[in-house]
Amino acid sequence: MKKADFLENPIALLPRTSGVTIRRLKLLGIASFWDLLNYFPFRYEDYSRIIPINRLHPAPFATIRGKVLHGTQHYTKRGFSQQKIAIEEAGAIAYLIWYNQPYLLRMLKVGSMISVVGRIDYFRSSAHSGLALFPEEYEFYDKKETLHTGRIIPIYPEKRGLSSRTIREKIAHILMEERKNPGVVEPFPMDFIRAKELLDERAAYREVHFPSNLAAAEAARKRLSFDELTIIKLSSYMVKKAWRNEKVSNKFSQSNIVKNKVNTFTHNLPFVLTKAQKRCIEEIMTDFSKPTPMNRLLQGEVGSGKTVVAAIAAYAAYLHESRTLFLAPTEILAMQHYKTLSQLFIDSSQSHIDYPSVVLCTASIKPKKDMLEKANIILGTHAILNKTIHPETVGLVIIDEQQKFGVSQRALIKKKGAYPHLLTMTATPIPRTVLLTIFAELDLSVIDEMPRGRGAVKTFLVPPEKRSAAYAWIKKEIQKKRSQVFVVCPFIDLSEKETLTSVKAAKKEFIYLKNTVFPASSVELLHGRMKSNEKETVMKRFTSGHIDVLVSTPVVEVGIDIPNATIIIIEGAERFGLSQLHQLRGRVGRGGKQSYCLLFTGVSDEKVEGRLRTFSSVYNGFELAEYDLKIRGGGELFGTRQHGVPMLKIASFSDKALLNLAHECVSFIATHDISNYPELQKRLKQYTISLISRD
Repeated sequence: MKKADFLENPIALLPRTSGVTIRRLKLLGIASFWDLLNYFPFRYEDYSRIIPINRLHPAPFATIRGKVLHGTQHYTKRGFSQQKIAIEEAGAIAYLIWYNQPYLLRMLKVGSMISVVGRIDYFRSSAHSGLALFPEEYEFYDKKETLHTGRIIPIYPEKRGLSSRTIREKIAHILMEERKNPGVVEPFPMDFIRAKELLDERAAYREVHFPSNLAAAEAARKRLSFDELTIIKLSSYMVKKAWRNEKVSNKFSQSNIVKNKVNTFTHNLPFVLTKAQKRCIEEIMTDFSKPTPMNRLLQGEVGSGKTVVAAIAAYAAYLHESRTLFLAPTEILAMQHYKTLSQLFIDSSQSHIDYPSVVLCTASIKPKKDMLEKANIILGTHAILNKTIHPETVGLVIIDEQQKFGVSQRALIKKKGAYPHLLTMTATPIPRTVLLTIFAELDLSVIDEMPRGRGAVKTFLVPPEKRSAAYAWIKKEIQKKRSQVFVVCPFIDLSEKETLTSVKAAKKEFIYLKNTVFPASSVELLHGRMKSNEKETVMKRFTSGHIDVLVSTPVVEVGIDIPNATIIIIEGAERFGLSQLHQLRGRVGRGGKQSYCLLFTGVSDEKVEGRLRTFSSVYNGFELAEYDLKIRGGGELFGTRQHGVPMLKIASFSDKALLNLAHECVSFIATHDISNYPELQKRLKQYTISLISRD
């Protein structure tokens, strides 16, 4: 075992750990001892009540300890095997009852000392009548500190086949070794930590995993949540500070000639801009005239017209003889933006306006080198950053649905010697508390007004007994040629764990709907594992009206614009955050027709139904985001599909008191030389690398 930088040891160095467990840990993103130490429990079980066997009495949870005397196995009338093991303590005997675990008779050998926690209740059989313990956990006991019984026990997210027991044992080993070889170093100024009466970080890691009591667990969670939020806020502060010291490589003037041409362009658009769009355009133009590069987040509802604002920004860059890179996270979204921008500039050209040329570059669409060199706007996925593009000609980078990662994307351009303006867009309604925490380095423009003609999408939570009636109604709408339909499923396939549930997967649902529900209609499938050309073909057929029902995963969450799509069914609606449901709902109602969103859930739960009923009655995305933050917390708010939003490990964006404390700490550090805090610098670097690696 390496002694230096103990917590940086790779997870493969864990002793007595199988290759299967190592692989499962790596699948969770756990590569080092430090990563595992930062895999936090989500709740605790209080197994700390220890009852002597001679005072045994009924209890929901209690721990007893003793020496194994003997074990027997019986079979119940229903055919279950029953293992009964007797243990003794100070002359008193207690019986432990398991079912269908015959291997325990071999493991719990006579004479071994064990500690067992479980429910103590009355038990009656032909051989025994009286109190017995029905175990939840057990472990061998040598009068040393226990891990699974006789204390407050951490319960971890059990993913990738890893049990809480396994995670508990591995973390216990790391903490035991860390006592001998200290690796947790306080990153923040101790003056601040003491003044705010926060637990010291090393103690916090011990108490969060193996708390001495529930109050200590809460204090540990508060301290480590503070750490997480402060690192995020400090990272944003450092980025903004560095940004202010940069000089833009392509300064855009606010000349009357440029203003007049932009005004003429907007005047000749086939629609009227909203007041909110005009305000955001003015904010962007003001940024263009400053000596430092723009770093702005453009936020707006689904369908609020962000792409038009971005197009006008790109047009202004063109007027200043600068090129624009327009990046999208998916090929589908890139193609949609290409279609929108091309149409906008073609429509405007009817008034003899000189407009920029647009070229699309994706994994499946590869333009020739000379086309890339001549294009004024290069639109595509992030793959275009690896193309031969002269950085000095790039004045504007637009990034859609990437938020935080916009900084790392722009960094690739900056490495080549250019300092372009950056405009990041998102349709995800983000609560103000989250914005101030994770996007503090960005200036914010909000399109808080919808274009005329965008009616509310009527939304219904459909009970299981009305599913057939819903299908019958949809059939009539399709037959009248009024509607095209999205059916969104949360998964492509179901895992073994989910095969017995009512959750629907896209592949299986596609076959069922095609053959059983809509046999007379054209039904096709779209999901993320399909090849690019296959996805493009499906989308072209859907856009042209040759597909009636498109069964899909949430890959359609952004970038799909089908004016004739008026119905969306969302299966397993309880598995999505309200912001993501709102994104999906925005796929319909884009053509001016009355549209509908039908929610199906296989879960019968008052909280779930209440959340979905709220979604059915609220159409403002920002209200929904605030509600979801309050009800579900920051860890689940955005879901794993939301680009750029860091998933919190332990903190919550809804904890305003802790957010304020993190802000105070950042202000305190800002008045000091950060080089005095090497561990903090290390954490900031790790955080930045983590963001870039996720991109």
